Amino acid sequence: MFRQGPSPATERPTSSIFSPFGQPPASGFRPARFRGILARSPMALPTIRALAGLVFVLFISAVGGCAGRQAASPSGPSEAALRLHALFAEEWEHEMREHPVWASELGDMRYADRWDDVSLAAEARRAAHDKDVLVRLGAIPRGSLPREDALSYDLFRRRYEDAVAGQRFRLYLFPINQRGGIQTADEVADALPFTTAKHFEDWNARLASFPRYMDQTIELLREGVRTGMTHPKVVMQRVVGQIEKQIVTDPTKSPFFEPYQKAATATGATSVSAAERERLASDAKRAIAAAVVPAFEKLKAFWIATYLPACKDDVGAWQLPDGRALYAYLVRAHTTTALTPDEVHAIGLREVARIRGEMEAVKAKAGFKGSMKELWAFLRTDPQFYFEDGNELLVAYRDLAKRIDPLLVKVFRKLPRTPYGVSPIPAAIAPDTTTAYYRPPAADGSRAGTFFVNLYEPKARPKWEMTALTLHESVPGHHLQIALAMEQEDLPQFRRHGDYTAFVEGWALYAESLGEEMGVYEDPYSKLGQLTYEMWRAVRLVVDTGIHHLKWDRQRAIDFFLENAAKAELDVVNEVDRYIAWPGQALAYKIGELEITKLRKEETARLGAAFDLQAFHDAVLRSGPLPLDVLAREVREAGRREPEKQASVPTTGKK
Repeated sequence: MFRQGPSPATERPTSSIFSPFGQPPASGFRPARFRGILARSPMALPTIRALAGLVFVLFISAVGGCAGRQAASPSGPSEAALRLHALFAEEWEHEMREHPVWASELGDMRYADRWDDVSLAAEARRAAHDKDVLVRLGAIPRGSLPREDALSYDLFRRRYEDAVAGQRFRLYLFPINQRGGIQTADEVADALPFTTAKHFEDWNARLASFPRYMDQTIELLREGVRTGMTHPKVVMQRVVGQIEKQIVTDPTKSPFFEPYQKAATATGATSVSAAERERLASDAKRAIAAAVVPAFEKLKAFWIATYLPACKDDVGAWQLPDGRALYAYLVRAHTTTALTPDEVHAIGLREVARIRGEMEAVKAKAGFKGSMKELWAFLRTDPQFYFEDGNELLVAYRDLAKRIDPLLVKVFRKLPRTPYGVSPIPAAIAPDTTTAYYRPPAADGSRAGTFFVNLYEPKARPKWEMTALTLHESVPGHHLQIALAMEQEDLPQFRRHGDYTAFVEGWALYAESLGEEMGVYEDPYSKLGQLTYEMWRAVRLVVDTGIHHLKWDRQRAIDFFLENAAKAELDVVNEVDRYIAWPGQALAYKIGELEITKLRKEETARLGAAFDLQAFHDAVLRSGPLPLDVLAREVREAGRREPEKQASVPTTGKK
């Protein structure tokens, strides 16, 4: 699972199409229409002229870049294309202003001195703006656009249509859950540079304005209480401890002071003198004591007295206002399909049965004589499968990533230029989150991608899951796909940074299966680990729809999970609680992977010996994240062109 920003397999979620319904803090800042419903520089706030210049640069870059994908007209881009890319650039700039946290995570530091405006008034303003964008887009004649621009037009329209369709459900009334929210907003700093005085001054400005951000968040929570839009108690009671970790008597112990702690021991380049840093640190300590800590004290009082008592005793989106329609919408949006909850549930049951059969075959190959239940108990408890401490686990993940990297050329023609690293999940959130997640790089390459691993309770982190997890989160999974998309400079910005969950997570799950062709599943137990992870995603189809559509209780969901996968109970409980707090998102993984696998089988059958796996992967990844129906169309068209392209390549040594 990938998480946009410093914070969301397993998988602390990512990105979703909806702002805060189950979103971790940084991901939650990401605007819905650029999440696929679902250039770092220390600039000061721009003048109007500078803003206009930036929009023009984005516009010219997008229009010019598209010429590389489609035949350019002798007279240059059409008026329709110019208007379309001007709208793309204008809206991208609008999103950067409206969502300054996401902007700074991407590396655009012009608005790094402020939090997002999450007030009810701001949400109403954005809703009206999204409708207006569709009106303006509709005035551009699609029929006058070349193929690649027509695809961008369709994707842009679909994003805004999905966002508008979701407005009735008011999902922004869920700004906090146990996986993140304002109570983990300090993590934003992990994705930001702190090499100039301006960087620290901007952070201090965010600290000073924190009470306003908190008041707006409480406003959303209060409206959620009034309208019945609240999460279940069983997951929300976890948040109290997270809030309490932010209430400190010594400002230097606050997670929001971490940039100064790191700067004191940093060895990298900086333009901040020790004296200046001390002055800025003093300002930060005052802001934490006077603004940040009192804001969290206010949240704790509200949470305990008002919000938690209003949370639901049962689990499931069915109990929310218009809950059945809400969940059906989330299923369609997260999977980018027309599947109903009942259809997804049935697919899940079929996949669970199929994967169980494959597990039986690998169990026999491993020479294990007991039942599957006994095998799972063996995998969960035998000491040979676990490290003694977290540092050993971290080193092993880093070594594994280094072994995988050079094998990518076996199955890919094009690899990303941007590197990635492996780091531990912050200790403050590790007990309440799952096994791992990925954070994308900065848009200008100044921050590498990061594969975060959970070192909490290493004896609950089996070795046999490490290979599949690394393939999913780093390469050829999230890092390879997301970094390649960000580097597609001929695509509009909204496509380079989009993330239809079914595509992004479906690709990452598919990437786990490539371990066979890359030769990294070195023993039956690591292969069982891959099947366990695939089973886990199949189980999600059953459990998520069970909870939110069929009214399963939490324990039934946990029991079904434990009966069908070897995941440790700690992970299973955290996973089920994640599904409770984030309806529909977990469906995207398996549905996306099934579509990519189906397309590969289709192309293999159609092309026979001419099928080229590297070319297939190029076709899947070349256009950035796509809805699954659009992906199928693009892959099939690319498959038809590939033999023609190969035939046109001149051979050597023949006359």
